[in-house]
Amino acid sequence: MNQQKGIKRFFADFKKFFPLLLNLAGKDFKLKYRRSILGVLWSILNPLLTMIIITRVFGILLKVQVENFATYYLLGYTLWTFFSESTTNSMSSIVSGAPLIKKVYIPKYVFPVEKCLFSLINFGFSLIAVLLVMLLQGVYPTPVSLLVFLPVLYCFLFCVGFSLILSALTVYFRDIMHLYSVLLTIWMYLTPIIYPMSILKDHDKAIAIVHCNPMYYFVEYFRAVMMHGSDPIAYPVPSFAFNMVCLAIGLGTLVLGGLVFSRAQKRFILHI
Repeated sequence: MNQQKGIKRFFADFKKFFPLLLNLAGKDFKLKYRRSILGVLWSILNPLLTMIIITRVFGILLKVQVENFATYYLLGYTLWTFFSESTTNSMSSIVSGAPLIKKVYIPKYVFPVEKCLFSLINFGFSLIAVLLVMLLQGVYPTPVSLLVFLPVLYCFLFCVGFSLILSALTVYFRDIMHLYSVLLTIWMYLTPIIYPMSILKDHDKAIAIVHCNPMYYFVEYFRAVMMHGSDPIAYPVPSFAFNMVCLAIGLGTLVLGGLVFSRAQKRFILHI
């Protein structure tokens, strides 16, 4: 009975404070591009400029053998940036939101969720850069590309769940803010963003480690639906089983994050 009341209260609070969630995301968006000449165009230019550098270094100097490497890299990079930006910003969201939390009642999960929503908006603009590069390389969207919302949704659920955990732990252990950047660097290299999985074919342990990486599944799914038209064999439509794996990772992390956050938030006021 208490659990049902808690669930009802959660949805009631979420509905009540949803406009505030959107307002905070809009405020962050305006602050990010305030006094910037190009403004929101930087969400498109940043991935394009990074792509040019990476393709020159890895595609030409190191001769990474991947067809349509610019598209391949940019798809992985934009989704990874969405994950890293949302979790990094969410990590300190409770601490930075302390003045507001102490004054009025706001469900504390609003702060990390808002950061994830803000990063999702940025990700939407970066897709413009992805589409431009795809068209330049002759990689054209197909009806399969309409499934792009699925890997993004799975990744968003994962980001929210992981952000809830990080934001709760950061309230008690501020060192996490310094350690997380190191973890992200390691995590990025364990995700096939720059390199193809084929280079690990003789390294079973490395393949096993990559397969334990949640971002591997989201990035592979994202590439499969966006690059399906260029090579249906190399980028097949993800199977039902693959979808279930992605959904389980996303929902599982969200539930775990919710449980950790709900237990930890009771003592937030003593530490912020």
